[in-house]
Amino acid sequence: MSMLDNVDAVTNLAKNNEVQLLVFQIDNTDDSPYYAINVFKTREVVEAKRHYLTEIPSAHPLLEGTIVLRGLQVPIIDLPSWVDRPLVGEKRDRSNILICDFNGIIIGLRMLNAYRVIKRNWNQMHAPDAYAMGRDNMVMNDTRLDDGSLCLILDFERLLAEVVPSAMVHVDKQITDLKNVTVPKKLLNGTTLIAEDSKTAQRHLSDIFKRANMSCKIFNNGKLLIEYIDALSDEEKGKIPAVITDIEMPEMSGFTVTRLLKNNPITSSIPIVVNSSMTGDNNKREAESLGADGFIDKTKSDGVIRLIIDLMKGLETPVLSA
Repeated sequence: MSMLDNVDAVTNLAKNNEVQLLVFQIDNTDDSPYYAINVFKTREVVEAKRHYLTEIPSAHPLLEGTIVLRGLQVPIIDLPSWVDRPLVGEKRDRSNILICDFNGIIIGLRMLNAYRVIKRNWNQMHAPDAYAMGRDNMVMNDTRLDDGSLCLILDFERLLAEVVPSAMVHVDKQITDLKNVTVPKKLLNGTTLIAEDSKTAQRHLSDIFKRANMSCKIFNNGKLLIEYIDALSDEEKGKIPAVITDIEMPEMSGFTVTRLLKNNPITSSIPIVVNSSMTGDNNKREAESLGADGFIDKTKSDGVIRLIIDLMKGLETPVLSA
């Protein structure tokens, strides 16, 4: 499959409310679940023992150090320890590193081995209320493999926020961006609706709106947001200033959210901003073709309110954050 085919594949999957997942093992004990990550956020799997690890003084305990991969310094994160399943001895010796790309941030996740690639519809993904994994909100979604085994999708954005905070959103930046900007009354007086399954991203967006003295309401997935809007009267729907949606979510993807809202004459005029870590050009084009008004990188979501203001003012060429 060519690179262009890969790009088209991820866009078509999201458009059809589907996702392709790389399933891997952090440990292979009987009580260990499988784990998964969107395959299009991964680059390759390398054997840990073949790469010299350079430690970083005073680094976060989960940041093991860096390896050099084709001239690039790649930070390595101790994923097993994060989920309270540290690899030691022989297992660590034969562990692998999953090289990932999060919004252009290249990192390596230590794990035991890659298992297989699976495709799932987002309605086959479930958002668990809680897991006894030592910390709350580490698991965003789960699904079942063909043999019935449990497969967990972790909140990798939370992991990055803990270990590499400099790569995440700077909520204070938007205060400067909004100086001397006239904010539409509809945005000031209304409630922006947000569909986002990552608790870390939820917290960032909530802080952004709170510091701007604006109201927002957050839903854990697109299906819940659509159900909420459907239950509103036409007059109430008309008061919604904007919708912000992630692409990857259980139950219903952000592309489906966008399509449903833009195909409904009552909600079609609501500005929709896609806030995603899937920042490829094809995803942006697909969001635009479905009617999304703006697209912003999750690591730059401190600019989302300014983007909404530009959209609400009807600028002919609003600035879309790369």
